[in-house]
Amino acid sequence: SPNSSPNYTKFTTFKSSFSSREMSSNMISSISPKGIFLEMAVKEFGKIDGTRIALVGDLKYGRTVHSLMYALAKFRNVTVYLISPKGLEMPRHIIEDTKNHLRVLETNNLEKYLREVDVLYATRIQKERFPDEVEYEKVKNSYVITTELLAKGKPTLRVMHPLPRVNEISTEVDSTPAALYFRQGANGVPVREALLAMLGDVKKQ
Repeated sequence: SPNSSPNYTKFTTFKSSFSSREMSSNMISSISPKGIFLEMAVKEFGKIDGTRIALVGDLKYGRTVHSLMYALAKFRNVTVYLISPKGLEMPRHIIEDTKNHLRVLETNNLEKYLREVDVLYATRIQKERFPDEVEYEKVKNSYVITTELLAKGKPTLRVMHPLPRVNEISTEVDSTPAALYFRQGANGVPVREALLAMLGDVKKQ
């Protein structure tokens, strides 16, 4: 059963932090619960308090980044840099919901805060969201993370991505210490076990 997994106890502490009663009505339609846990389960930094994370790419439609905003708001002294092309900004209601708990900075310039950032969390520009392919072509390569770009950040800078990617992270990054996205995906197995157990608890209530 999910409860017998050795990984299960790593994630049960999140249960009390994300009560459905705390979620606003605006949040329900856009949030991806799996996304919250998949991203928060990566323990690279020892702690989440004080993390500086840049969310990069399609912040308007990406459900994972919406989930992350609410999840990160549960921790202390977290700074979130919202980096997106014009027209694909983070929805205002999410910023409003979390502004009292997060330090939020918005920009279209990927390099503006790069020296401050601990994590670059990239998302793909979603072609299927564009009724006009011409408009998609204008923004599809807005941000491409390369080893050259990473060299301008902290030596400890890490890169995450919910996968699949298109071309927003160069394959040359894959073999560097910065690349966390493959391990991030692998962490989905024990996290899903925990989520299944949580669903079982809900049914019993």
